[in-house]
Amino acid sequence: MSDDVANDFLSAREAAELLGVRLETLYAYVSRGLLASEKEDGGQRARRYRRAEVLALRRRGEVKRQPAKALEEALGGALDWGGPLLESAITSIVDGRLYYRGREAVVLARQASFEETVGLVWDLEPAEAAAEAAALFKVAWPAEMERWRRQLEALPPLEAAQALLPILASHDAASYDLRPAATLKAGARILAFLAFVAAGGARFREKDPPGLAAYLARAWGVAPEARRLLEAALILCVDHELNVSAFTTRCIASADSPLYFAVAGGLSALIGSRHGGHTRRVEALLDEIGRPERARQVVGERLRRGEPVPGFGHPLYPQGDPRARELFRQAAEWFPAAAAAPARELVEALCEAAADLLGELPTIDCGLALVARLLALPRDSALTLFGLGRAAGWVGHAREQYAKKQLIRPRARYVGEPPLP
Repeated sequence: MSDDVANDFLSAREAAELLGVRLETLYAYVSRGLLASEKEDGGQRARRYRRAEVLALRRRGEVKRQPAKALEEALGGALDWGGPLLESAITSIVDGRLYYRGREAVVLARQASFEETVGLVWDLEPAEAAAEAAALFKVAWPAEMERWRRQLEALPPLEAAQALLPILASHDAASYDLRPAATLKAGARILAFLAFVAAGGARFREKDPPGLAAYLARAWGVAPEARRLLEAALILCVDHELNVSAFTTRCIASADSPLYFAVAGGLSALIGSRHGGHTRRVEALLDEIGRPERARQVVGERLRRGEPVPGFGHPLYPQGDPRARELFRQAAEWFPAAAAAPARELVEALCEAAADLLGELPTIDCGLALVARLLALPRDSALTLFGLGRAAGWVGHAREQYAKKQLIRPRARYVGEPPLP
């Protein structure tokens, strides 16, 4: 065996010393699939370990013990070689509470407008945020916009928007300017466009109350007194730390792709059934139940078949998702017991069955389904609300990533065939 090949491998004792563990722990790593070993040439029982894999395992241990230090060491100039652990000043989740730049999301959902929340997430001064909000719907779309939208009317709103975003980018040369002032204006145009598609092409009227929630409320026929519930749902969906759609958006932005493409990437991830698309599964479950008295039966049958019960239990919120709790609270405030009784009773019956049989509390997905049914919104509106709110967060993440000027490049742990000598 050549010296170069020999240096690629460690004995069991050398590997254990490098990892700072006992031999018994090293063997446990192998049995759990965390580390591979192979027989030494000519040996009967002796095993050897690839140096690169041992170093990678040690590295993962360091990331878990000291993530901030590991991230700092991983940032080699303009390239982030670390895992998906990124610095961000936008969102934090602390002790079961959600904060946007240090302000609790449920408080914002009670007191702020969607535009004020967006300005906070985008790190704007109040006057700057107000100016962008005022100009939100004064967008000169390409003349073909309405024709494009109509051609995709058969698609759900988010899928239609996803298909149209790259076309809009080709008509918006300014979106290739990635300086902060330019991405701010592009972000406002994207939010206006998403709302335009969600509203079925309804035109904004100067006499309408200001804001995206008011525009959607008119397009969807929501009573003015219930508009606040719509706004709260948008606010509570704005961001949720480094979830898969936010990470996807940041990866695309790190390559200096225009904002339209970064948001389209976020939409691609959100639509997946293990992310925002989970909301569709909740609505399908409510359709399956049909009547409040069937909730316990349907949940029980799913459990017997080994099928999931979507909309309940969140790993980040052992004591319950505060976003869902706030939507249920506001729903009770805006819709007293006598109002919208069928929709309320159906969702509440599902929650009772899930609490009793699963011991789990509702998530934001269940809260959005409740809002959509109480307000009698168009089909698929629960996920549409999710996407509209979250797009504001994606713009915030993209703007933050543009400022870093750093390409995100995680490393892979190779588990395939070893290289030939």
